[in-house]
Amino acid sequence: MPQGVNRIPEPLIAPELASAATLPSPYYFDPQFAALDKQQIFSRTWQVVGRASQLASPGDYFTTELARESLLLVRDNDRRLRGFYNVCRHRAGPPAEGCGSRKVFRCGYHGWTYGLDGRLISTPEFEGVRDFRPDEFSLAPIRAEEWLGLILVNLDPAAPPLLSTLGRLPEQIARFRFEHMRFYTRHDYFMDCNWKTYIDNYLEGYHLPSVHPGLNRELDYGEYTTHLYPGYSLQTSPIRAAAGSSAERRYQNATGSETADYYWIFPNWMLNCYPDNVSLNIVLPLGPERCLAIFEWYFPGPVLATDTPERTAQFSHEIQLEDARICEVVQCNLHSQSYRRGRYSVKQESGLHHFHSLYSQAIHAPQPAPSPTP
Repeated sequence: MPQGVNRIPEPLIAPELASAATLPSPYYFDPQFAALDKQQIFSRTWQVVGRASQLASPGDYFTTELARESLLLVRDNDRRLRGFYNVCRHRAGPPAEGCGSRKVFRCGYHGWTYGLDGRLISTPEFEGVRDFRPDEFSLAPIRAEEWLGLILVNLDPAAPPLLSTLGRLPEQIARFRFEHMRFYTRHDYFMDCNWKTYIDNYLEGYHLPSVHPGLNRELDYGEYTTHLYPGYSLQTSPIRAAAGSSAERRYQNATGSETADYYWIFPNWMLNCYPDNVSLNIVLPLGPERCLAIFEWYFPGPVLATDTPERTAQFSHEIQLEDARICEVVQCNLHSQSYRRGRYSVKQESGLHHFHSLYSQAIHAPQPAPSPTP
C-alpha cells in the first residue's frame, strides 16, 4: 500500500450482484485512495497515450504524462516503437519536450544526449568522473505496444502483453474496421469529479431516459443490454428505426438493424462504435476530485468529406456536457454525511459491479518489486 493508506478490508465488493454494495464514498475523494489508484491501477495497466500516425517516420516522437510520470514515445531508425521515461539519467532533466522529429534527444538541462534507442551518446564536461559506465545510464525503458493504430504503454515491466489482456475484444471489434478509419478531431473535457465517478456513469444505461433525452431518442432503451468479459464489458443497444418519427434525429435513416456498441476496457478507456464512426474515450485522474475525459473521433476516409463528422462531434458534445453535469453533482453529494454506499440494480448495473470488482482485485494485488537502478 502507498505510505499513509490504511489496510483495506477484503473483499471490498461482494461477488454476488444482488447482494453487493457499491464502493464506499471515500474512494471517490480521499487523497489516500487517489494515491492507491496511481500505484495499483494506472501504473500497472495498459494505457492509451497516442496514435501510431503521430510516429509515422523514424525520429518522430511525442511526450506525454501518465500517473505523474513524464514519458517519451519515439519511432527509432529501425521503425520500432520505443517508450522511455522522459527523465535524463544525470539529474532528472528533460531529454525531450512536446513533439516533433529528432535524430537524437539532448537534455535541456545539461546537454546529455541520447539516441532514438535510448542509448546514452554524449556527456559534456564529464571528464575525470570515475567508475562511470555510459551503458548503465541509458534512458529507462517502458513497455509500449501498438494496436489498431493506437499506442499503449504500461509502466509495470512484469505486466502481461497487451493482447493477452484484451481477450475477445480484437475479434469483436474487427467488423468496425477501426484500423482503417482516420482521425478527425479531439476534444478535452475537464470535470470536477473523481475519474471513477465518470466511469461509473459510463457503465450503465440506467440514466439514459433522465439525463440524455437526445440520445434516448436514438437508442432503444428497452433493448439495452450489458455483456461482461474478464477485462472489459460491452453495452449495446439497437438504434431506433427513424420511420414515422417527427423528432430531429442524429440517425434519420436508421432502419432498426443498426446498433450502438460501447466497449469499456479496464480501467479507463472506451471505444464507442456507431454505424458511421468510432470514438475513443480516455479518462485520466487529475486529482482526487478532478479528471480529464479525452474524446477522439474517427471516420472512414470518404465520410470525412461530408458533414457527418461535424454533426457527430456536436451530438457527442451535447451528451458529454450532460454527463459532466450529473457527474459533478454526484461528486459533490458523495461528501454528504447521509451517504456511504449504494446498491446495484441487477437489471441495469451489472457493468458497474463488474468495474468495482475488477478495481477491488487490482487495489488488493501484491505490489511489484521496485526495478533496480544504478
